[in-house]
Amino acid sequence: MSQHGQYNAEGHQAAGHHTPYDTSQEPGYFPPQGRSSDGQIGGLAAQMGNMGIGADATNPPRPNKKKHRHAHHLDQAAGSQFNSPTPTPNSFQDGRPAFQQMGSSSFTPMQDSYGASPGLSGNPYSGQPITPAMTQFPAQGGSQFSPPPGTQFSPGIQSSSAGYGSPGFGSSSFGTPNNALPTPSGPGVSAQGKVDPEQVPSVARARDLAAEYYLDHIYPTMEHHLPPPGAVPYVAHDQGNSSPKYARLTLNNIPSTSEALASTALPLGLVLQPLAPLQEGEESIPVLDFGDAGPPRCRRCRTYINPFMTFRSGGDKLVCNMCTFPNDVTQEYFAPTDPSGVRVDRAQRPELTTGTVEYLVPKEYWAKEPVGLRWLFLIDVGQEAVSKGFLEAFCEGILGALYGKDEGHRQNGEDDQNLSPRRNIPEGSKVGFVTFDKRMHFYNCSDKLERAQMLVMPDIEDPFVPLGSEGLFVDPYESKSVISSLLTQLPDLFAQVKNLEPALLPTLDAGLAALKSTGGKIICSLSTLPTWGPGRLFLRDEGKLHGIETEKKLFQTEHPEWRKTAAKMVESGVGVDFFIASAGGGYMDIATIGHVSAVTGGETFLYSNFTSPRDTFKVAQEVKHTLSRETGYQALMKVRCSNGLQVAAYHGNYLQNTFGADLEFGVIDADKSIGVMFSYDGKLDAKLDAHFQSALLYTTSSGQRRVRCTNTVASVTEGASMAGMRFIDQDAVVNVIAKEAATRMTEKPIKDIRSALTEKTVDILAGYRKAFSGTHPPGQLVLPENLKEFSMYILGLLKSRAFKAGHEPSDRRTHVMRLIKSMGALELSLMLYPRIIALHTLSPESGFPSLQTGHLVLPSTIRASFSRIENGGAYLVDDGQICLLWLHTNVSPNLLEDLFGPGKSSLADLDPMLSSLPVLDTHLNAQARNILAYWASVRGSKAMSIQLARQGMDGAEFEFARLLFEDRNNEQQSYVDWLVNVHRAIQLELVGQRKREDGNGEGAIAGITALKPPYW
Repeated sequence: MSQHGQYNAEGHQAAGHHTPYDTSQEPGYFPPQGRSSDGQIGGLAAQMGNMGIGADATNPPRPNKKKHRHAHHLDQAAGSQFNSPTPTPNSFQDGRPAFQQMGSSSFTPMQDSYGASPGLSGNPYSGQPITPAMTQFPAQGGSQFSPPPGTQFSPGIQSSSAGYGSPGFGSSSFGTPNNALPTPSGPGVSAQGKVDPEQVPSVARARDLAAEYYLDHIYPTMEHHLPPPGAVPYVAHDQGNSSPKYARLTLNNIPSTSEALASTALPLGLVLQPLAPLQEGEESIPVLDFGDAGPPRCRRCRTYINPFMTFRSGGDKLVCNMCTFPNDVTQEYFAPTDPSGVRVDRAQRPELTTGTVEYLVPKEYWAKEPVGLRWLFLIDVGQEAVSKGFLEAFCEGILGALYGKDEGHRQNGEDDQNLSPRRNIPEGSKVGFVTFDKRMHFYNCSDKLERAQMLVMPDIEDPFVPLGSEGLFVDPYESKSVISSLLTQLPDLFAQVKNLEPALLPTLDAGLAALKSTGGKIICSLSTLPTWGPGRLFLRDEGKLHGIETEKKLFQTEHPEWRKTAAKMVESGVGVDFFIASAGGGYMDIATIGHVSAVTGGETFLYSNFTSPRDTFKVAQEVKHTLSRETGYQALMKVRCSNGLQVAAYHGNYLQNTFGADLEFGVIDADKSIGVMFSYDGKLDAKLDAHFQSALLYTTSSGQRRVRCTNTVASVTEGASMAGMRFIDQDAVVNVIAKEAATRMTEKPIKDIRSALTEKTVDILAGYRKAFSGTHPPGQLVLPENLKEFSMYILGLLKSRAFKAGHEPSDRRTHVMRLIKSMGALELSLMLYPRIIALHTLSPESGFPSLQTGHLVLPSTIRASFSRIENGGAYLVDDGQICLLWLHTNVSPNLLEDLFGPGKSSLADLDPMLSSLPVLDTHLNAQARNILAYWASVRGSKAMSIQLARQGMDGAEFEFARLLFEDRNNEQQSYVDWLVNVHRAIQLELVGQRKREDGNGEGAIAGITALKPPYW
């Protein structure tokens, strides 16, 4: 069989080859067919038949009002320290500049080939059409541009100059020239008068354009002021302002007064992910040691030294950028300044040139003696864990995480006997093992023993650690043979024991006792509801509370002993990650058990329908990721901001004893983020920038006590202005709104939260419509350029398991609620809108490195709608939590054999327990595996394992349908109908007729005016 051929459904090779995105192409692996429009889109969409998108009037460039005081922030060519080629200030890619050397202002704009400013718009790749073919009734008076030469269009998309606005300054708008709804006509409108869903803003296309741009461009943090989309990988160059991977502001241009901010209805917040992983090509975080004196700080507000502090009096005074207090510079830190006020040693001082730095801190910052991280594995060995294979899967995961497939590194020709071990956890880290059912079993794994010794603790009312905290923990590489033997034998050892009820809370208390003196991290497996001993749990969710006021009780624990244990763990610097397997989706009281992991800064991995061996690979990969990702413990966080602002609230998984106190974490890792909301306590000075600094004091897994500082800057404008709208970070806005909504789930009914989310969407878009697009006819829905996909993300949030209407088990709601509270921009973006690619139409070069650039060539993603699914198709769907491989009933037998191997020519031949693709020498198989490997590197904490969803055969097909967020599903409208509802509410707002409606259905404007700002 040809590895490059394309096949029809009967298996015959198609003659010739076409690019899969050419409209004249015969799609590979199945017969030619017309792409169907979404015939199912009805309802209110029919009332909006004549949607069109045009361009907003081009706004004049914002004048440079910044002082020259930050001109010294760039003293070398941006990107000069990167492995990738560095574009010169005058070099162009595809007709647009890479970046310019910064001028006298800290917010100097850049001009692209159309005259628009990527620095202002933050959308340097928007030379492509804003959204394709929005041409039925384009807005009048907008600045129109012809499409760039060579612009490519996807099948079924028509090109028109009306689809192009001024990149960066434009707004997307669609609607009618007046309030009437005339007979729909024009491109994209079907004969039945329904709107083609292709006409509305596309998340998939926006991501693809951004990803293509950042393949060849870096993100300079001071020259560009709008971060790339959250789901797009990029290389950031830290120029004094922290990388968006660590800190993202919702507004990078802040109004000077609270009234001006309120008129936009936008939240002022910061999404922090302080230990976010670096991408290849980015410089590591500098680690600085100032000895016993510690890092320089402001004496008044305790802000750490950063690039935005200035020096006066020849270098004797250090002026704080937060509170403007002039501090005396110590003799040890003194250096003279040049005539412009810049320290002569500034280029050698990373704390003065880099936005994210780490400081080693002296003993006064210590809570206890720092040691390497102690990992304690609490392993459920009850009958359920053994019988359904979860114990074996978990033990395999630990072995793979500690030792991996590579047995070691060969050095200087040493033989196998002297092979140096390959360390997957840092030097100084130690591990310990405890198993539990109705009793606890402690294991001595000393390297002096031939096999592990078990010590049984039958007293679960008042347990203690029989080995002592030191005897329990060993170096995993010195005791490799003992640990490997133990983990291999555990499933057989407990196969004959018939204890059904595990005692979880006493085991956690024993683990806390073992780690109390040092701090550390607990990795705990669980496979059934813990109904034995102190802290026993029972079935709280009997389905009677769903959809009523008291349902919120199911989302939080009411057990005082569990709360007490969680608080003690944080105090001792201990955190917990749970791996919970629930066969058949049985109730596990995630609200109570997960409370411990949430408060301590850990994570809960939930396998709601665990099946072995299908999910064994996923468990193993996630255990490995838990041990390998950057992890700190005994952590405290403080966020500081400029005069005129104050912290109003935090949203995330942490412990805060009183408002205003530091956030406390038992552990914190690279995947965790925190949302911070700010309010005004005065007026900001529009002549100065607004500054934000987060300081995370923590102990590294290697045993060093450090402070990681991230510094973020934003410009300030008088009142709400169009300039401010150009600096909106859509992903940060969605993230802080989602985090606040998740926080309110334990306080408000879900119905009210859903209404509040809808209300907030209308408020933001109506605020923009009233203030900045008054020249457009009232019948048009005008979307801010940087919030085009905002409505889709909020709809995805409403369709998530946390907030969806209808019946949903409380365990899943609670689990997703806590996930949202801890998700960074990347993971949340994928969960609210999955990435989908078609395998059956891959071009030959897709999935392989480009011969010109070396970058992996990725196919275009498609919209999350069944209208985009083709007969005979094969699709990969990834939402960052699971990855589905959906196969149509009529999929080509040749495609199946290319993908899965000889003899797999029908859906029935495939193994439903499949979790990864086999390694074959076929072209399609290599393409799919390469794409999956790339996706695995661009996601959050969840492992990349595939699950088959064969049409009409597998239960996973229901999950596939749920992830098509643009369709009507999850007890919620389709994307088009949702936009129609939002548009009608905005029209009512514009004419002052927007009223509160008591709607119980989703067909009308249900709950759209339920709550007024503040919207909770």
